[in-house]
Amino acid sequence: MLGRRNSIPILYTKGTHYEVGYDMGRTFSGLIHSLLETEKDLQQFLAAWETPSGRKGYDDTLHCCQTNFPQYVRELQGIADGAKVPFHELFLWHMDDVILAVAEKKPSDSPTGCSTVCVNERGQEILGHTEDAYSSILNHFYLVSAHIIEKEPQGKWGSKEEKFTSLCYAGHLPGYTMGYNHHGLVFSINTLSVKRLLTGKTPRYFLTRALLGAENYVQVQQILRDSGCGAGNGCSINATFLKQEGSRMMHNIEMAPATSDQVNESQLSILTIGPGECTFHANSYLRLQVDEANIGMTQNSKARLACFKRCPTPKTEKDVRQILSDKSDSKNPIFRDRKDDFVQTICCGIFNLTEKTWSLYADVPQDNEPLVVLPLKLKN
Repeated sequence: MLGRRNSIPILYTKGTHYEVGYDMGRTFSGLIHSLLETEKDLQQFLAAWETPSGRKGYDDTLHCCQTNFPQYVRELQGIADGAKVPFHELFLWHMDDVILAVAEKKPSDSPTGCSTVCVNERGQEILGHTEDAYSSILNHFYLVSAHIIEKEPQGKWGSKEEKFTSLCYAGHLPGYTMGYNHHGLVFSINTLSVKRLLTGKTPRYFLTRALLGAENYVQVQQILRDSGCGAGNGCSINATFLKQEGSRMMHNIEMAPATSDQVNESQLSILTIGPGECTFHANSYLRLQVDEANIGMTQNSKARLACFKRCPTPKTEKDVRQILSDKSDSKNPIFRDRKDDFVQTICCGIFNLTEKTWSLYADVPQDNEPLVVLPLKLKN
């Protein structure tokens, strides 16, 4: 098995949604094919898709995305065409646990998920994030810096231009990891697992992809609430805007599917982190009252939260690097890099909002220099 590489490929691309997707697929086709061959969940997704209920759930969810976010469906089609892989396999990745639930297949109970630390101190405004995933995804990710321009307004929110940089898993839409856009939105994602999953709704991957076009905090909430449809599954979003009036405000937003089939809107719970405050979020709901499904993930998440609470309150970027590097709980470390672990920290990112930089680490941040430090470039 290929060991951890100190490498993060990056693609700069400009064009329509389909053209940008095609460039992603063509450029990273080797990584996409490699992940399709090794990613264990895909075989479960395909088995679920081949059942009558799974196929209906797939068709209903695709129809929802084509209705509200056709530009991102075209983007995903571009990835599939560029990489020469079947579209339905990539879309199943984006449905994720929803396809298993509708086909009554048991989802994974593994301790997957990421950790995010937000520190809002004067001169030390930091958002730090470990990107944790199945070990098969190690070395199967890249950065995409895209400028998307369309002649006509696109999708539910009528966007014509997007410019962003995002970490991406091979074959996936940008947005469901960490990244920023040229309006100054900086965010990271923590996966959350709920028992009640919904087809015919918007998969979380599509909602976080839409965040890359958000111009302000009101739009962030509108996108995640997704009125008229709502999310099919759940996640947590840690977000702030670089350009703000007054003091820095950071937000953790827990998102869950609607409470019933009759409610066409995601559930949201928003925690605001003001000056002098900090917070930690992993992969269990802390505020929304939701029945959670992945017991392994929620237990591991609670152990990481306990570790954070044992650490001295972080005040600086150095403190954030130390927390994200922590391995004091050998069973549930925050930075996961044991060779035999089913889940690995594939990389770590630290946004310094004061200095407007994004540092990316391919290994333990406390012990290593960043592999790259990217400037956060804003519109105008």
